[in-house]
Amino acid sequence: MPLIMFDMDGTLIDTYGLIAEHMASAFALAGLAAPAQADVRRIIGLSLPVAIGQLAATEDAVLIDGLVTSYKQNYRNALARETGREEFYPGAREAVERLHGAAGNLLGIATGKGLTGVNRILAQHAIADRFVTLQTPDHNPSKPHPGMLLRAMSETGAAPHEVVMVGDTSFDMELARAAGAWAIGVGWGYHERQDLIGAGAHIIIDSFAEIDDSIAELLGRHDA
Repeated sequence: MPLIMFDMDGTLIDTYGLIAEHMASAFALAGLAAPAQADVRRIIGLSLPVAIGQLAATEDAVLIDGLVTSYKQNYRNALARETGREEFYPGAREAVERLHGAAGNLLGIATGKGLTGVNRILAQHAIADRFVTLQTPDHNPSKPHPGMLLRAMSETGAAPHEVVMVGDTSFDMELARAAGAWAIGVGWGYHERQDLIGAGAHIIIDSFAEIDDSIAELLGRHDA
């Protein structure tokens, strides 16, 4: 049974502005220089402690924990003040609805975002019931470790050749390849096309209008 797994940030929703803004605030509160925007784009998709450790170039657990706590608080405060900052990319919702409605498909999420944030966004957009499995760093290693897809397969009974991972970063492509699944890169996210290709993308799409045919093509092949 086909299992279509979606990344969130940079794939379904555009949250770069929020992430960059509150990463800078967290670093400033710790007395650190704000990370370069290009560096922030590179770490989106990793679990938050791993991402912050890379940005701060540190393994100091106390510093990382403090930055994580500050970042999360800033992010939550911003969402309490503002609306409309976790919106779908054009065509994303329609693609989810089409794929959900297709006979036999199962949909899931595999993201570096925490489970609380995932549940908030799915509820906000009234699509929580479209997804049968939610994989986050709360109960998995950070991407690109294959744990998220392996757990999703275990939960749903899907075999690796039936699984398609859709994401915008090299971490998503590496995750898919490590799990023996298919990898679709999206051209509108946070990593460059050449990075997606280098990380093993089977197909790269430039709009959600292409996703149905791309999934069908990959699932028609014999081996990932």
